Amino acid sequence: MTVLPTPRGPLSHAVITALADGPGEGLPDTSAVDAADPYGDDAQLALYALYEQHYRGFDGVPDELEWDPALLAVRRELERSFLAALRADTPGGRTAEQALDELLVEPVDQTGSVSHHLAGEGESWQMREYVMLRSLYHLKEADPHLWVVPRLRGRAKAGMVAIEYDEFGAGRADRIHSQLFADLMDDLGLNTDYGHYLDAAPAEALVTVNLMSLFGLHRALRGALVGHFAAVEITSSPGSRRLAAAMRRLEAGPAAEHFYAEHVEADAVHEQVVRHEVVAGLLADEPFLDADVAFGADATGFVEDRLARHLLAAWEEGRSALYEGHAVSAARPR
Repeated sequence: MTVLPTPRGPLSHAVITALADGPGEGLPDTSAVDAADPYGDDAQLALYALYEQHYRGFDGVPDELEWDPALLAVRRELERSFLAALRADTPGGRTAEQALDELLVEPVDQTGSVSHHLAGEGESWQMREYVMLRSLYHLKEADPHLWVVPRLRGRAKAGMVAIEYDEFGAGRADRIHSQLFADLMDDLGLNTDYGHYLDAAPAEALVTVNLMSLFGLHRALRGALVGHFAAVEITSSPGSRRLAAAMRRLEAGPAAEHFYAEHVEADAVHEQVVRHEVVAGLLADEPFLDADVAFGADATGFVEDRLARHLLAAWEEGRSALYEGHAVSAARPR
């Protein structure tokens, strides 16, 4: 478990107070949620805190609050706003095949790519910031994808479980991908505790984690979750190759390089399984989910691009990309 984060506005203050002291008066209503930026720090931190009750939770927060009706009502409103924004900001009318095929072609202009930047000219402090922010995702990597397994059948279920078996170390605790990422963090001199860098994460990083929680927790969004999973697996191998090269160039350490080197080969295989078994199997069973798979893939690209723009804009100016006041924790010498 980890400590409750520091609030960033009225929504997150109300939610975090309710988690600490128990739900009472003053929880956000529809109008309060509608007034907030759905991608902003306040709304995204509030949603993250509520979602965390379905993972490992926070120190001192009773397990019973995972299903508290008042908190679930707030979560529903935050999800409604978040999902509406995502649908408005991603292209519609595409098939799953079109959305996934696009991911196979890397753009000629690589100026917006974090992995290209880190591989070619990134500095050690930038890599440390990147890893700190990615830790919120990778230390729970694959967990939300498991929620879709009971909602699949046949080829889709078998393919999903085959990939997840690899993600969880093929039965070996030391090979679980979240543990490999913790080993990477250790090489970089970072704290490996689950959720340790939550307060350092800007909204753009929180969104990438909240997206997979949103899709994973709702059976109605099972197609979007499969689209998200497919997008991650399809884009992972080339990006991981560049990040492994970046770790070598920066002499980050063997575990740091190994995490990404492991994903180059593994995710090249996973890409084939996810397309030909998971996606194809799902759509053979439930063809009406085709647009949802495309939406999940497109939404994944959208939030990842937002994070990339945030990181690169900050680094271009020579400043930290972490949430205000946390730059020193990334810049300290090893």
